[in-house]
Amino acid sequence: MSEADAFVLAADIGGTYMRAALVHHTGQVLVRRTVPTPAHDDAPEALVDLIRTVKETSGQRAPWHAVVGLPGAVDYDAGRLLWAPHLPQTWPEQLSKDELTSRLGLPVFVANDADLAAVGEATFGAGVGTPDVAYLTISTGIGAGIVCGSRLLRGHLSFAEVGHTVIDWQAWCAGRPSTLEQLGSGSGMARQAAEAGIGDLDARAVIEAASLGDRRARDIWNRAVAACAAGVCNLVMMFSPTIVVVGGGIGQQEDFFAAVRAAVVGRASHHPEDLSIVTSALGDSAGLAGAAGWVAATSCRG
Repeated sequence: MSEADAFVLAADIGGTYMRAALVHHTGQVLVRRTVPTPAHDDAPEALVDLIRTVKETSGQRAPWHAVVGLPGAVDYDAGRLLWAPHLPQTWPEQLSKDELTSRLGLPVFVANDADLAAVGEATFGAGVGTPDVAYLTISTGIGAGIVCGSRLLRGHLSFAEVGHTVIDWQAWCAGRPSTLEQLGSGSGMARQAAEAGIGDLDARAVIEAASLGDRRARDIWNRAVAACAAGVCNLVMMFSPTIVVVGGGIGQQEDFFAAVRAAVVGRASHHPEDLSIVTSALGDSAGLAGAAGWVAATSCRG
């Protein structure tokens, strides 16, 4: 590998924060910047500025391409974001590989953020040495990525949109919140707190209130745990991974993860005996590291 091929620019847009980094081909994050994800419509400019800032600090370590992880469904053939529930409605039209390539002056691949993190964990993190890896992120939203035979599972669109799968069919029939994301994510927990009359709390505040004994907060916490455990079981039954890696700001909280894992393990008929369920080894750098393994895991498609 030449020096020019050794580095890649990576960006990962979340519902709360945007991250950009210079990454070595070994997955090591060398330079990293994090800023809040703007809520205004011209925010893609902030993303380009963030990536440029990292690019300008790379010095002699010039990256030959960039990979940008986006929090929503991605059309891989067209190289664009289709929709993202936690971003402004105008963003998808502006976040395409062609537009970003033109703005940044180097080739850009766009990826579903959970797909990118799955590649990161499978190549450099908790899934190293395991060919079949499922990655589940539980944060503002819920997403998943699947690596089978050391290759990302995808078609012309991103797969494994488990966060938008229905886990409560009765609520779905009645038009109430019914998906994994609506019931188990950070945004879902915040909505339930408002509905329960607890107040304008984010997920972390709900979890803290639950730990302090607030009954209503504890009920929300229990429902989120059950929802996420069902999500893990669904992933396992659909894709038969050897290991499930759980990431995200909520998914990596020790008590929450332990409760989800215990609930899944307690359903012996819904998983193989040798299934491993672990927390992310790379944390919120999983998507950034995944950029270094993206081309190999996707056979240069994208």
